[in-house]
Amino acid sequence: MLNGFKDFILRGNVISMAIGLAVGAAFTAVVTGFSNAFITPLIGLATRGTGDFSKATFKVDGVTFPYGLFISAAIAFLITAAVLYFFVVVPMAKVQNRFTKEQEEAVDIKAALRDCPRCFSEIPAVASRCGHCTSEVEPDSEALSLAKLPAQQH
Repeated sequence: MLNGFKDFILRGNVISMAIGLAVGAAFTAVVTGFSNAFITPLIGLATRGTGDFSKATFKVDGVTFPYGLFISAAIAFLITAAVLYFFVVVPMAKVQNRFTKEQEEAVDIKAALRDCPRCFSEIPAVASRCGHCTSEVEPDSEALSLAKLPAQQH
């Protein structure tokens, strides 16, 4: 029983997840601190308010609703999301694009089908002769260009 638990804990993905959660919690604390120290007071200056939303409340029938806590959390969330997007997601996408070669999709020249004008059997769009009735047909120029084949002269 303990061996199974030890194997579970020592798996690489569990340890990576625990480290990710710890770093995420620390990052969230830094962003929340930045938001409370700089962004909230700047908003307070712009709106001529106190800038400290965390203490903002309203009362209904003697019940206090601390809506300022929500506003502070929403600001911290938006800043966290923006920082993660602009400083982690966008640079990582650029790095991945730089190191990953964009492979051209292989064009399957037999995938594009059309009907033979003589026997009405399905034939490849690039075919110049029907495989069923052996009639000569004009290849589809668009299919030829997609398959990177030269136009055929008659």
